[in-house]
Amino acid sequence: MATANTVPAPRPAPSRASLAVLRSETRLFLREPGSLFWILAFPTVLMTILGLIPSFREHDDALGGRRVIDLYVPVAILLAMIMAGLQAMPPVLTGYRERGILRRMSTTPVRPAAVLGAQIVLHGAAALGSTLLVTAVGRIAFGVRLPGQPFGYLLGLLLAVGCVLALGALVCAVSRTTKIAAAVGSVVFFVMMFTAGVWVPVQVMPDALRHIVQATPFGAASQVLDRAATGAWPSWAHLAVVALWTVLAATAAVRTFRWE
Repeated sequence: MATANTVPAPRPAPSRASLAVLRSETRLFLREPGSLFWILAFPTVLMTILGLIPSFREHDDALGGRRVIDLYVPVAILLAMIMAGLQAMPPVLTGYRERGILRRMSTTPVRPAAVLGAQIVLHGAAALGSTLLVTAVGRIAFGVRLPGQPFGYLLGLLLAVGCVLALGALVCAVSRTTKIAAAVGSVVFFVMMFTAGVWVPVQVMPDALRHIVQATPFGAASQVLDRAATGAWPSWAHLAVVALWTVLAATAAVRTFRWE
């Protein structure tokens, strides 16, 4: 009696598998109201509170005729990126690795890299969504002008998003547990908040401190967005600083990241 040849079931195409992971991770991401609030809503809320301060809406000769609220729109945008890349993403990926999810995925057609890619896409998209919200509220509620150099502004946004996601991946790579990821991420988070100008805009910092801050990824990104907002092309030196930090962080993350 002849026996039929056993034909192995076809594996899903990598692109289809990645899309399935992205859909699944999107559903999980949308079920986290805390992350959505801190990334999407909090930067706009903070900017609105600052905009309600009367003195922040007055033109200041020391700021080149601009207002403090004009400076805080790019700062709020960078804050959204920092929230997404350094506070929200690392605990998720570290938790997956700590619970063995990434290790189990490595034995299936769906590679664990698909999860990393999905998390980068989701948090990057959330940060850019917050950018649109901050810009819209700043324009409608406080009359903040739209960027005068939109292409330079967009380039700065994309570099800053790439940089913060690379830094977030590096935090995850060097953190074995979610507790360590939260601790390391918090330290980096507060440093980046300061250099982005959340407490004191970079433009009004003392000269010596400003030069130091501009050598950091978000100090440089703050200057890129601020210059593009005024209608001038961003400084190539500041763009290079953000790009260099992105490359260094991404390279270090790739070399040190472990799936288990």
